[in-house]
Amino acid sequence: MLKRNVNWFGFAAGIVTLIVLVTSLFIPWWQLTIGDNLMKVNASPVNTNFGLFGAQFTLPLISALNLVSVLTFTASGLVMLFYSLMPAKPYSKQLLGFSYKKPLFSLITFVSGLLILTSVASLFDINVPILGSTTLNLPSNLMMGANVSASVSGSFQLPFWLALVAAALCIAARLYHGRVVDQKPSSATVNTASSKTIQDL
Repeated sequence: MLKRNVNWFGFAAGIVTLIVLVTSLFIPWWQLTIGDNLMKVNASPVNTNFGLFGAQFTLPLISALNLVSVLTFTASGLVMLFYSLMPAKPYSKQLLGFSYKKPLFSLITFVSGLLILTSVASLFDINVPILGSTTLNLPSNLMMGANVSASVSGSFQLPFWLALVAAALCIAARLYHGRVVDQKPSSATVNTASSKTIQDL
C-alpha cells in the first residue's frame, strides 16, 4: 500500500481560511467607532456595514462585492483542502495556484483600501485612525460653521489576524509543495513492493 503524501500546511490553510470566512460573517476585520454609538463602521471583505445611532445598514454595491468575497473564500478553502490531500496529482499545482493566492490578495486589497480611505479623509483635514484612538475635529466649513468634535477609535478584530495566519499558511503550502511531490516511498514500502515483484517472478 503506497503512503499518501499530504501537504499539511495546505490542509491547515484550508481549515483556517474557512474559519476566517465563518467568523467574518459575524465579526468585522476592522471596526471604526465614532462617539458613543454615534457612528460605527464594520469592515471586512465578506460583510461590511455601517451603524448610525444604533441602526445598521449597508449599500447594494458593497453587498454585491461581499457576496463575491464569500464565494471566493469558500472556493479557496475547499480547493486548498482538496489539493492538500492529493498534492502529487498532475492537476494539483493548478489547484494550489488558484487557492493559495486568495487570502493574501484579500488582505492586500483590504489594507490598501483602509490606507486609501485614511488618505482621502486627510485631504479634508479629517483624522481617521486605522489603529488606536484620537479626537476627531470636523472642519467647520463642512458643518455650517459649527465646531464638532468626537472621540474616534479604529481597531483590527480577530478575523483579520486569522486571515494573516491563513495567508501565511497558504504561502507555506506553496513553498512546501515541491518537497511533498518529491517525497520518496518509505523503505518498508519499497521492500514490500520488491518482495511482491520477486513472488510474481
